[in-house]
Amino acid sequence: MRAAMPNQVITTPEQITLPWLTRVLEAGGALTSGAVSAFDIDTGRGNWSSNAILHMRYSDGAQGQRPPRLFLKMVETDLDDESFGASEVTYYTRDYVDAANAPLVRCYDAAYSQALRRYHLLLDDVSPTHVTAADKPPTLAYGLALAEGLAALHAHWWGAVRLAEAAAPIHDAAFIQRFVAIAEPGVAHIVAAAGDQLEPHWPGLMHNLYARHPAALIARTADANGFTLIHGDVGENNVLVPREGERPIYIIDRQPFDWSLTTWLGVYDLAYAMLIDWDTPTRRALEWPVLRRYHDELRRRGVTGYSWEQLVEDYRLTAAMGVYVATEYCRGGVTSRWWSFGPTMLRRVLTACDDLQCADLW
Repeated sequence: MRAAMPNQVITTPEQITLPWLTRVLEAGGALTSGAVSAFDIDTGRGNWSSNAILHMRYSDGAQGQRPPRLFLKMVETDLDDESFGASEVTYYTRDYVDAANAPLVRCYDAAYSQALRRYHLLLDDVSPTHVTAADKPPTLAYGLALAEGLAALHAHWWGAVRLAEAAAPIHDAAFIQRFVAIAEPGVAHIVAAAGDQLEPHWPGLMHNLYARHPAALIARTADANGFTLIHGDVGENNVLVPREGERPIYIIDRQPFDWSLTTWLGVYDLAYAMLIDWDTPTRRALEWPVLRRYHDELRRRGVTGYSWEQLVEDYRLTAAMGVYVATEYCRGGVTSRWWSFGPTMLRRVLTACDDLQCADLW
């Protein structure tokens, strides 16, 4: 068994040792005396990762929080034609360590290796108390909790000054055009394969959006107010909600691809959550109180000069980006997997574009 050393990326559960677990729990304040005496492992897989749940045992007389279960996530960042880097590691270890009430699972250890193109995270395992948001229908209480959680993240890096401190400039025109161009081929594939599932005006709406909407996005970058570090993929499988009740929630899996927008309008995260996964009647009923709570929470956390009117306009602008999300899945053609979720997703985002009159913005 190879011993895991500090700052070494764990690539297999066999590297985990009792001394290492004891050290990381001591360093995190979760073990104040005694030691880890044993652990059992259950292994699994995610979309881009392998993982293990560690069932922990401690020496007699051990003191501290002594978490009973830990979740080890091991990720290879190089995929077939794209990649993602250290973002998920910095999410837990740097970006929000001093953000009050940030909706993050507690992290005990994390490491990233550029040479190996791999990283690991050692987190609290909250599966006994939480499920993904996909497992519960969205309610107003959930929407408000999500608005508050995202505001906690966004307010922390809001605006030009804070983004400069984070060394996270707003994306330039070339990057935005690349982001759009990656998804654009999906439109023709979808219209050819599923045109009968679209409203008559929707193919034209999508073509017009791809032709004119990117310029509106680029123009918006001239004013940094509204921009922040974003998660970028706040889908229902990346939010953990309590099995009972609505709080606390946890937003997980910040894994942007190398072409993803990462410094962007904060309200995009909320638009993504509501438009992609919520059915249209739910979105129509909840979006405005949820957006109002988000705006109020930003102000409570010190964001100034960002009016409600500007937030609404930014929401409409970023809501149209849901079309990019829905069509990107088909950039190489319509797959059998897409039929299980894609038509519903696309109808939701296009209906939202109609409801919000997004095309009036460009």
